[in-house]
Amino acid sequence: MTVHHPPADTEDGYHWQLMRRAIDRLDAPDGRDMTLEQIAAEMNLSPAHFQRLFSRYAGVSPKRFQQYLRLGHAKALLAERHTTLETALGTGMSGTGRLHDLFLRWEAMSPGDYASGGAGLTIRHGWHAGPFGPMLAMATERGLCGLAFTAETGETAAMDDLRARWPAADHRHDPAATAPHVEAALAGRGEARLHLIGAPFQIKVWEALLLVPEGHVTTYGEIARAIGRPRAVRAVGTAVGRNPVSWLIPCHRALRKSGGLGGYHWGLPVKRALLAAESAETGA
Repeated sequence: MTVHHPPADTEDGYHWQLMRRAIDRLDAPDGRDMTLEQIAAEMNLSPAHFQRLFSRYAGVSPKRFQQYLRLGHAKALLAERHTTLETALGTGMSGTGRLHDLFLRWEAMSPGDYASGGAGLTIRHGWHAGPFGPMLAMATERGLCGLAFTAETGETAAMDDLRARWPAADHRHDPAATAPHVEAALAGRGEARLHLIGAPFQIKVWEALLLVPEGHVTTYGEIARAIGRPRAVRAVGTAVGRNPVSWLIPCHRALRKSGGLGGYHWGLPVKRALLAAESAETGA
């Protein structure tokens, strides 16, 4: 997904922040039926100017974006854009090669490294502006190991959450070190590198998520079957929720069998916005 991420002190940066506010407003329970005139007035813009700006930054008109945010869209995705992960895994796409539309390179820690709680690792972190609000990024020398959206959870909770996953690591505030990883991710076709730190079962689940194309969704049950653990649906749901690298490992594309959104570690409003933005990008 192409994301516009200009500096906040430029005119483009101001407009980008304004459109983020507009998206949050449209996603509010009382905002999903707002007219163009109403949302434009709240942003202190004329309807025509707002329409042009929103379409530029979101890639789709405000009305179309509202349609993607409606609850029924998740069910429609499940019916019309549902992947078959067994097929993807069976074609040899698993492993440490290039995945996710030639976008990501990733490698997993050994089980021993995971069991040690990150002992011996230096993990640097920084705060960055993202396409769906502020982000906390964490990285080792091998790549991005943590990415959290903080608009719903708050910065303190996000920091405590990610640090607790690798309690024995040497955590250092170093936004200059994490910035290149975030920039590569936001570029959309860069060499974004991930260093996945998790238990072997979790790694399998996250690997399966990487095979779900943008604009498509899957279910917890299908993930369980794809990794050879058909009875472990609940455990799969837990592993999806423990994904430390939001958005890039697309846990937001996992839905309940009924088509319900299920949970999302960084807040359901973020999950709805992620699915809506991907649908707008792909025309799903």
